Amino acid sequence: QVQLVESGGGLVQAGGSLRLSCAASERTFGSVGVGWFRQAPGKEREFVAAISWTGARTYYADSVKGRFAISRDNAKNTVFLQMNSLKPEDTAVYYCGIGGGVTTDYREHNYWGQGTQVTVSS
Repeated sequence: QVQLVESGGGLVQAGGSLRLSCAASERTFGSVGVGWFRQAPGKEREFVAAISWTGARTYYADSVKGRFAISRDNAKNTVFLQMNSLKPEDTAVYYCGIGGGVTTDYREHNYWGQGTQVTVSS
């Protein structure tokens, strides 16, 4: 069973940047679409970004378009989320998920990491 581990979260001031990583335990990770999602307290998990297995196709939520960039290094079984111009409303636990292909619906993924906390102060 594949395991996903997110890292790179932290506390940053508004306007700052963070780079999240999602590392997988299996090479098959390199042949599947991967999504980043986030969940704020009391809210439903929401789509942030997704990338196809080749990296040729990327998708973003409107709220992060132009500020976030998703990428992957299949040789290292890792997907990244570069987050720039961070806003307080980006504060959430960020998760990477697989199993559902390239999708904006978190319910279609069946493998998740433990999440990494991102806190943006104003």
